[in-house]
Amino acid sequence: MVTLWAIIVAVTAGESLELRSYKERWANLRQPASKLISELQRERLTSASLVDRATPDEQAAAYTQRSKTDTARERFRQLSELSRGSSTPAVRLQIDTVLTQVSQLEAIRGEVDAGLSPIVPTIEAYNAISDALFGLQRGVALIDDIPIYEQSRLVINLGYAKELLTREQAIAVGDPSEEERKLFTQLVGNRRFLIDQALAELDAPLREIQVGIITSPAYQRLRIMEEQIIAGHAPTGWPAASDALATTIDEAQNSASALLSERAEPVADAVLVRALVLAGTGLVVVVVSIVISLRMGNRLSRELATLRAAALEVAESRLPQVVRKLRQGEEIEVPELTVPGRTAEIQDVGKAFATVQQTAVEAAVGEAKLRAGVGQVFRNLARRSQTLLHRQRIQLDGMQRTATDPQALDDLFRLDHLTTRMRRHAEGLIILSGAVPGRGWRKPVPLHDVVRGAAAEVEDYTRVTVSPMPDHSLAGPVVGDVIHLIAELIENATVFSPPHTTVTVRGELAAHGFAVEVEDRGLGLSEEELAELNERLANPPEFDLADSDRLGLFVVARLATRHDIRVTLRGSPYGGTTAIVLIPGELVSERRSSEEESVTPQEHDPEPARRMRVVTSE
Repeated sequence: MVTLWAIIVAVTAGESLELRSYKERWANLRQPASKLISELQRERLTSASLVDRATPDEQAAAYTQRSKTDTARERFRQLSELSRGSSTPAVRLQIDTVLTQVSQLEAIRGEVDAGLSPIVPTIEAYNAISDALFGLQRGVALIDDIPIYEQSRLVINLGYAKELLTREQAIAVGDPSEEERKLFTQLVGNRRFLIDQALAELDAPLREIQVGIITSPAYQRLRIMEEQIIAGHAPTGWPAASDALATTIDEAQNSASALLSERAEPVADAVLVRALVLAGTGLVVVVVSIVISLRMGNRLSRELATLRAAALEVAESRLPQVVRKLRQGEEIEVPELTVPGRTAEIQDVGKAFATVQQTAVEAAVGEAKLRAGVGQVFRNLARRSQTLLHRQRIQLDGMQRTATDPQALDDLFRLDHLTTRMRRHAEGLIILSGAVPGRGWRKPVPLHDVVRGAAAEVEDYTRVTVSPMPDHSLAGPVVGDVIHLIAELIENATVFSPPHTTVTVRGELAAHGFAVEVEDRGLGLSEEELAELNERLANPPEFDLADSDRLGLFVVARLATRHDIRVTLRGSPYGGTTAIVLIPGELVSERRSSEEESVTPQEHDPEPARRMRVVTSE
């Protein structure tokens, strides 16, 4: 309402100021423009006479009139510069156009003095300047008050009718030719049309001024002389009669313009009074509205504050606690949300929040059941696959011990490697379900063997180069998970790097544990992708069934979180990606004897220990 009140005041006050500036524009632009037009009309007539007969008297008359025109031109230039700052862009453009046209006067006069310009081109050159001045007058006459603008436009048209009369004088200064009489006829027709049209639309005070002119004997005598000139005759007294009538019309124009300027002032005062009344009324309404709004707003603010506190409690405390308990498999009981308030809308919003809370809890329960069901499916499938794969490895081990054909033995080893990879994928399903894989060791295992075992579970193990590592061992209970974690990273490196490149695995002791680096020479990742993946590895989200393209990354994040292992991805100097696995120091120990280095499975792992056999063809 304050904005609306300000707009109303600004618009009405602007209208008043616009009307008050009408008189100023009339004094600084329209009046000097009219004076310059009158002087140009006289100079056009003297120039036409000089072209027709270059006598000393005509030359003296032309030079005298040029001096008067220059004075009027300079006066117009000074006053237009004063009004330029307060004028609209359109009026400023018209002022520039007039000044450009007026600057051509010297060139026109030079051609006239040199006798290089006939009468019609000379008249047309002056006509261009007059047309620019009348265009400026029409632009200045634009005003928000429609009646005043309409009457101003009609008065300007009558002024242009007088301009056409002076053009008739210039053409008929000598003995007009056939072409000049045609032009004279057109000017007469246009002038009479403008006068008839304007008289039909002028209001009574302005029409009286013009009617007195066109009904006078002098005007009727002028019309008869025009008909004689059109017929090819040369009436006597034409210059004096036309000049006298032009002077009369000029005086009538000045009176009409002054009357219009006076009309604008009371209209502006009325608009200003209306603006003040509207401003006062609007201000009272705004103040009353503010008082009512403050009283209602204080009550609503208290109720909304209570509603906000209840909503924040639901969003920040209740729902997260419910979701956390559901993920942990606990029973939940959600209390009903009540929001006290006298406003019906606030009560409705409170009920809506209670409904939202109940719906969110139901959705969370459904999601928890779905996750539990999916996890159970994963575990069942993985356990069944593990049993079959274990039996398959026992059979393959027996076949390898009895095989004698090198080619058959090589095929058996390939099947054995494929079975190892299938076992890792089955363990991945168990990890996704939230359970713990059964593979593990009682005693510490050398880290070099752990990394070699991880490389052996990758399809392109021949591309993997394991560098020598310090003599340190990894705690037995975490060996299986670390092998799986490093194997996933190595497989990712082989998949996303060209087949002819190698994947290098290095390990060394660090200040906070043991660091294993897996480096590939692939295309690498952008900074945004690295930041996103590192965030997932540091804070693993809940498993999303729709995001099946990154199962390996999710498994790595789960295993790393389980044992407080930190996995970080960064760019490689070779353009690829380097994965750094930092194993905590409490899981790493120095090797003490050769007996402790043997890789012995746990009791719950039914898989027997066996040596890797290397078979070479003959």
